[in-house]
Amino acid sequence: MNVTGIIRKLNTTKEEFFQGIKELGFDIGDKAIQIDDRVAKKIIQRWKEIKEKIKEEKTEEVLEEEPSSVKAMGGKKILIPDFITVHDLADKLNLPVTKIISELMKNNIIATINERVDFTTASIIAEDLGLKIEKGEEEEKKEEIDLKELIKEKEGSKLKPRPPVVVVVGHIDHGKTKLLDSIRETNVAGKEAGAITQHIGAYQVEKKGRLITFIDTPGHEAFDAMRARGGKVADIAILVVAADDKVQPQTIESIRIIEKEKLPFIVAINKIDKPEADIERIKKELSELNLIPEDWGGKTICQPISAITKQGIDDLLDLILLVADMEKEKFLANLEREAIGTIIEAHLDKGEGPIATALIHTGTLKISDQILINKIYGKIKALKDWQNHNIKEVPPGMPAKILGLKGMPQVGDILEVIRDKKLLKKRIKELPENYKKETRTMDAKNEKNVLKLILKSDALGSQEAILESLNKIKNAEVEVKIIKYGLGNVTAIDALEADASQGKILGFNIAISAGAEKIAQEKNLDIKTFKIVYDLIDWVNEELTKLLKPEILKITTGKLEVLAIFRKESNYIVIGGRVKEGKIEKKTKVKIIRDNKEIGEGFLAQLQSNKIEVSEVKESQECGMKIEKFNDIQTGDTLEGYKEKIKERKLELEL
Repeated sequence: MNVTGIIRKLNTTKEEFFQGIKELGFDIGDKAIQIDDRVAKKIIQRWKEIKEKIKEEKTEEVLEEEPSSVKAMGGKKILIPDFITVHDLADKLNLPVTKIISELMKNNIIATINERVDFTTASIIAEDLGLKIEKGEEEEKKEEIDLKELIKEKEGSKLKPRPPVVVVVGHIDHGKTKLLDSIRETNVAGKEAGAITQHIGAYQVEKKGRLITFIDTPGHEAFDAMRARGGKVADIAILVVAADDKVQPQTIESIRIIEKEKLPFIVAINKIDKPEADIERIKKELSELNLIPEDWGGKTICQPISAITKQGIDDLLDLILLVADMEKEKFLANLEREAIGTIIEAHLDKGEGPIATALIHTGTLKISDQILINKIYGKIKALKDWQNHNIKEVPPGMPAKILGLKGMPQVGDILEVIRDKKLLKKRIKELPENYKKETRTMDAKNEKNVLKLILKSDALGSQEAILESLNKIKNAEVEVKIIKYGLGNVTAIDALEADASQGKILGFNIAISAGAEKIAQEKNLDIKTFKIVYDLIDWVNEELTKLLKPEILKITTGKLEVLAIFRKESNYIVIGGRVKEGKIEKKTKVKIIRDNKEIGEGFLAQLQSNKIEVSEVKESQECGMKIEKFNDIQTGDTLEGYKEKIKERKLELEL
């Protein structure tokens, strides 16, 4: 069993864990990565008794020095929330992101810059780096202040109403996605539910002639990233709780987010169509969290719904508009100023390059606007709405796809339109050199055909064995390139990365998520899973074999001596001749031989014998023919007719 996994399960620190197992009498070494499953089971069973002992010892200690993290950060405590992105953790610890990723990999955790890790994992990494962190959050982030200042309207501005922006949060199995799908199908602006774009991340619905914008977040990750970098993105939250279940830890986390952001919210009690649904039980559990329902004398708005039958969906939309009307002064924006927005989705399209979806807070975004998104410059080449229709401008409260960026922004980055040419020039000049150019690069010198792979496996041992085997595959014409590898099931993110990179996904002893399967079907992606390493390697060899340039054999069918030239034009020639060997066939390629040397090739377009169109002429027979694509033919030349045959090649590996 993985040591990091055990530490996470025990909800302890790395230091405590290794101290504890010594107390229990297990000698596995201070640098152990894997533990025998039987030993791990014993440790877990006996952990409670050792935890109490460690706690007693700690209470007796007198701490005279500040934690190392406090010293390293100039006396400032490092506060880490329950979940934090790798990028933000690096910022908090004042270390390069590559260092954090490297430390995560040492602990058998494969995470990208935007992926979240929990507090336990963050504390293990910090501990390995000689730092101490504490659980908690800063009162206010600088980025939030910046966004508020950017969108702050001047007195006397011409403010107009904008659509409210709604985020749907809740436990993973309580029906968030189904609710969003149900809303789209029944209340889509323009009635084009089938036109939903894959990478948009947001959409709009229409109710009573008014628009509502929904942020379609994959769990809390994107929403947390937006909050962390861009401040308040949503105006209203919908908390989804399943009537056939109970309030779950992720529900409580959602409530914490809502309260921290001071968002007005509505509780959507979903799955009321289920026989085991109990709405009153859910209200009781909410009241225990100090969320008293309105019909119980409290202030929490609860709306029973069924995302399957669509019962209560219209009422839910009415409630959203009612909440917006209660705070309508917050839903005003200036359409005439430079646009300010937040990036809510970004991906690399193999045809269009970097594409981002922005939600505009104020101002109007237009084609040809020059923008800065964090350290990325761009000029708007095209704008598309969530139904993939080309549009000329984007008003406040509306999400839209942006084409024309020079690099890939991150979710939560702030978009600014800068119309002042001097200011724009100054801001671009301040950018690092590598941000001024496109991020997509190609190795022009590499003429090999490349098989790009994303590898997901069940365990580190399996992963290392597969990677080692793949690295041994070497050929002068083709090669394997692992663009990403990690542990766990194939996710929607893996599928999107495979699509962007034109790669294939291989899984070993793992499953494929529903989101990944859906994207694979839409994008026609290859996702293959295996249970035997040799089968996986054989499949890779077969795919590499397909990439080999085919060997084309030229099989001679007959030879003809040229006896006369009848007509010569710029793109064809008409000649007469006699077949010396085999047969000459119509619609075949011919080589022109002069003085035993091949001087060119042509195409036999027409063939006649005794002034009659024929398909072939046999040995000793005379004929007339029209040769295209080559006209430098003389009397006495030899024409060789031939057919091409593709010969299958085998992958030959270099030693």
